[in-house]
Order: sequence, then structure tokens, then C-alpha cells
Amino acid sequence: MMDLFGPPEIWLPLVFAGLMGLSILIYVVLDGFDLGVGVLTPFVGDADKDRMISSIGPFWDANETWLVLAVGLLLVAFPAAHGQILTALYLPCALLLIALILRGVAFEFRAKTTGRLHRLWNRIFFVGSLGASLSQGYMLGLYIMGLERTWATLGFAVVAAFALTAAYGFIGACWLILKTEGDLQYRAVRWARTGLFAMIGGFGLISLATPLVSPRIFEKWFAFPEILLLSPLPLAAGAAAFALWRMLDRMPMRNDDWAWAPFALAALLFILAFGGLAYSFYPYVVPEKLTIYEAASAPESLAIILVGALFVLPAIIGYTIIAYTVFRGKATKLTYY
Repeated sequence: MMDLFGPPEIWLPLVFAGLMGLSILIYVVLDGFDLGVGVLTPFVGDADKDRMISSIGPFWDANETWLVLAVGLLLVAFPAAHGQILTALYLPCALLLIALILRGVAFEFRAKTTGRLHRLWNRIFFVGSLGASLSQGYMLGLYIMGLERTWATLGFAVVAAFALTAAYGFIGACWLILKTEGDLQYRAVRWARTGLFAMIGGFGLISLATPLVSPRIFEKWFAFPEILLLSPLPLAAGAAAFALWRMLDRMPMRNDDWAWAPFALAALLFILAFGGLAYSFYPYVVPEKLTIYEAASAPESLAIILVGALFVLPAIIGYTIIAYTVFRGKATKLTYY
């Protein structure tokens, strides 16, 4: 049965790499916007902070489920890669967990306090959001550099940290365009206009550095006919960025028409950027060191894990769809009473 689609040692690692990549992509888009909303909170007063945080209230903890799924798949499907990646990224991973814990605690406590304590928990919520964003960007930069530690690679990781934080702020602003109204929505439009250029600049720097990591990636980007396979991604990204720029100039529209479009286009930009990275590094799970086939668990183990994944993944997708459907529309006051 396992040979139905060919040798299982070939297609099973590919399936799990796809599932892990899908989990990471969904996490980056969904938790990216709610981290971005947290990063933007210092720019408004307390009343608008409450409205901003209420816009992510029903979703933020469910969004983080995708991170748990991605790390879990890495552990059980590619244990050798899990050891190398987590060892190299131990410190930023620890900082990420601390930031997410601070953020979760602040989210709960800020809703149950007033006055000075309420403002304190708002600041902690911002610190947690910023710390998580910077940590993820730093890990991305170091991963692109092949997990090597030199002054140059560490410097690039710092640049990637700020680039991803800017991208999260941008998609967070696009989410607020969709979920808010009035003066806060106008502010979100201005943030999105600024964030678009910051994100394009950051993604541009990462794109310039990626093909220089190894001759293999350089060949995949610029050799013929491989360049034909990659060219649709930057072309589509350029078209999406131009459409976003023109649309943001017209936002907000009468009757809040097309308020969903900036977020949809921002998500598309994230998907295209992720697709470019996946294309560049395939078949390696540890850049230039370990392929998905070398790092994979035994085919028998992967087959058993796949059965569980076929139950877990639809449940998470279903819950996510239900949550976003039930809580659609403009954000209202968040209360626990």
C-alpha cells in the first residue's frame, strides 16, 4: 500500500515537508497580523489600544496553534533537522517563548485591570509582541545564512529581524483596515502605506542575500531554464505590491467597500515570499547540510504519523474557519465579564 505512490522514502518526506511548510506559512500570516497589531499599539491612546486588541481577541491563541503544529512536525518527521536547527537557534527560540508568554499573560490581565496597571499590561503586551516579531525575524535571517555564526551572518539576522517586524506591522495595519472604522481605520491606512515600503525594502534585502548563500541557490535563481520557474513569483509580487499601493491611496472607501482587499493582498505577498524561499532551499531542510530525505524518520514511522496528521490538520483548519466566520465584521469591545 505504501508503494502506491512510489517509494515511500521519497514521497513521505515530501508530504511532511509540505505539511510543515503549510503550517509555517499559515502561522506567519495569521499570527503575523496579530503580532503586528501589538507592535502598533504604542502609536494610539488607551481607547484605541483596547479596540485594536479586541480585533485580535478571538483569534490570537488559535493562530499560535499553527506554530505548535509546525514545530511538532519538524520534531517527529525530521528529528535530525530538529536537533540541528533548535540547537543553532536556542537563544532566539527561548526569547520567542518568553515573549509569547508575556504577551499571553498581558492579554488576559490587561482586560481585568484599570488605571496604572492597565497601562502597564498594555506596555508588556507591546514588549511581548515586539520581542516575538524580532526573534522570529532573527531566526529567519540566521536560517537563510545556513545557521552559520559570523559577524556578517549575525548582522544580516539583525536586519532580517527588523524587516520581518516591519512586515508584521504592515499586515497588522491591513487587518485593522478590515476590522476597525473611523479615526482608527484612517490611522491604519497611514500605517499600511508606510509599512508597505518598509516591507518591500526588507524583503528586497533578503532576496538580494538569498542567492548569495550558495552557488546552488544562485543557479536556481539565475540559470536557464530554472529562472523561468522562479520568475512568476517576483512578477506577481510586484503586481500585488503595486495594486496595494494604489488601493491604499483610495482607502477607506465609501461604505467601507473593499476593506478586505489590503489584507488579502498583504497575505498574497507573504505567500509569494514564502514560495520563493521554499523554492530556493528545496530539498534542504537544514540549508546546504541536510535534505528532507536525509533528515526524515523511517518510512514506517512517517506512515503512522501521517494517519494522525490526517485527523489533526482538518480539525485545526475547521476550527480556524469557524472562528474567523463567527467573529467576522468590525471589532467590538472585548470583555471577560
